[in-house]
Amino acid sequence: MINITFPDGRVSQYESGVTAMQVASSISEGLARNVLSAKVNGEVWDASRPIHHDATLQLLTWDDKDGKATFWHSSAHLMAEALEAIFPGVKFGAGPPIENGFYYDVDPGDRKLGEDDLARIEQKMLELARNKSDYVRREVPKAEAIAYFKEKGDEYKLELLEDLEDGTITFYEQGNFVDLCRGPHIPNTDKIKAIKLLKVGGAYWRNDETRNQMTRITGITFPKQKELDEYLHMLEEAKKRDHRKLGTELELFMFSERVGAGLPIWLPKGTQLRERLTNFLKEEQEKRGYKLVVTPHIGHKNLYVTSGHYEKYGKDSFQPIHTPREGEEFLLKPMNCPHHCEIFANRPRSYKELPLRIAEFGTVYRYEQSGELHGLSRVRGFTQDDAHIFCMPEQVKGEFLNVLDLTRTVLSKMGFAEFTAQISLRDPNNPSKYIGSDEVWNIAEAAIIDAAKEANLNTVTVLGEAAFYGPKLDFMVKDALGRSWQLGTIQVDYNLPNRFELEYIGPDNQAHRPVMIHRAPFGSMERFISILIENTAGKFPLWLTPDQYALLPISERYVDYCTDIQQQLAKFDIRGFVDDRNETIGRKIRDTEIKKVPIMLIVGEKEAESNAVSVRLQGDGDKGSMSIELFVEYFKSLL
Repeated sequence: MINITFPDGRVSQYESGVTAMQVASSISEGLARNVLSAKVNGEVWDASRPIHHDATLQLLTWDDKDGKATFWHSSAHLMAEALEAIFPGVKFGAGPPIENGFYYDVDPGDRKLGEDDLARIEQKMLELARNKSDYVRREVPKAEAIAYFKEKGDEYKLELLEDLEDGTITFYEQGNFVDLCRGPHIPNTDKIKAIKLLKVGGAYWRNDETRNQMTRITGITFPKQKELDEYLHMLEEAKKRDHRKLGTELELFMFSERVGAGLPIWLPKGTQLRERLTNFLKEEQEKRGYKLVVTPHIGHKNLYVTSGHYEKYGKDSFQPIHTPREGEEFLLKPMNCPHHCEIFANRPRSYKELPLRIAEFGTVYRYEQSGELHGLSRVRGFTQDDAHIFCMPEQVKGEFLNVLDLTRTVLSKMGFAEFTAQISLRDPNNPSKYIGSDEVWNIAEAAIIDAAKEANLNTVTVLGEAAFYGPKLDFMVKDALGRSWQLGTIQVDYNLPNRFELEYIGPDNQAHRPVMIHRAPFGSMERFISILIENTAGKFPLWLTPDQYALLPISERYVDYCTDIQQQLAKFDIRGFVDDRNETIGRKIRDTEIKKVPIMLIVGEKEAESNAVSVRLQGDGDKGSMSIELFVEYFKSLL
């Protein structure tokens, strides 16, 4: 018999070799019908895989992130089976689940797959799904795996096999399809009821621009047609809110190929928006004792070797900058934290100075692959609202709670009242991803877990999502369309202070090592603004919007009066412009609506004579005529 421990701490005994599906059936047949996979000792397994030792067990359904990932990974295999049936000889690269759905990179040979083929592939997938084929896992000797893919002539799978050790290789089979795969997969294809293939594009093999370009087919599936219909409706709404489209229409930002892909240029209105966000956070930070600093956009390569960033991020960074001095190399800054460690180390520190809170709106650079770039949400140069708190170990919890309070304030002000806090810990099966000893990791992870519990946060715990130097707390918010985004992060770090040999003199007159807390409530300013644009559909909160009003004169006779009103309102920090074009008032109103200016102030003969404006709100109609003094009070009530 073996002991199975459930998430609520309950322990039950089962015979060795029991599967997660059998455990589910022993609890409820209804539960068993919904199980897609299982988490065994923190690792996601097939629900049909035997368990031979004492283990923790979490049964995964469609409601779980890992359950969805299993469902979509299995859907990628189903699509591959359909492709092989329709286009014999097609070769397969990688087919992982993604945040929403899945893709498979394939080599169709001399054929060219396009959008016109998607409906046919979908129909074949539905036909194959109805066969109720089981997904069967099989361990395969390396020699047998090589022989199989040599016979198929699939050089992509043969290349993947080169990196695998004998004894670790598994095949998965469903219907007539066999694939090299670690898994896991859902029990059978019948669970896949609704299918939509979304697009066909190109992708380089293994993300290497020097390798073959493959065809990437992206799709999504659901266990119910209703869920697919709702998702497709959400996609249509998302297109209307696409920050790239709205950013152009609202004249917020631009990109230039001459400047370089992934390097955004902020236009005047976008800069106003960005500056207001920055000033808001600066004020909140000043209340909490942060000190602003500015550090260079580049740093000596040795700085990032010391911090560990070069080892972990070197491949994702821009290549070193070589100076005229032989052997001297600099890097565009990939992170702000090494520079802030140098600020702490600039002079001797006393415990009386701690906590020391250093903040910077620092621009950093990472060389994202061109295929990964996406508007403001994935760029090569971005600004972080970064801060690093250097404190004594006994101050960690208090500082962590203070940062939680700041982050809640920021999210609430931006309209993200509800969020889930994701506790991101190490991947216990991949220690090479991290720096530092198990001892300091255990202390740091415990500090985050305890603080989140004390703050009564709604949390989820995810293994493998920690930063390479420490665990973190990520804030996951939902936007107006129900999409989940990660906004803001807090990280506890015992490792960088060690690597930089940071010290402070304690009350015992001895040298001690500080703890470092990394925090960024917005995260990346660029990515945050992209999410803000889409969440609000470009209708920003009144305090934040670049143009709060538009003055619309009915004719040229009233332009001077409108200009005078603009100057009066500026004294109250109310921002706007005069539309002095020679257009009809109807056209001016329509254009102002399109620009999403929240308030229209219409001026004609009656308003000019009475020193008033006719007020109209975007989406809320006319509010009547108001004197300038009355409008100022009304405006303040809207903030």
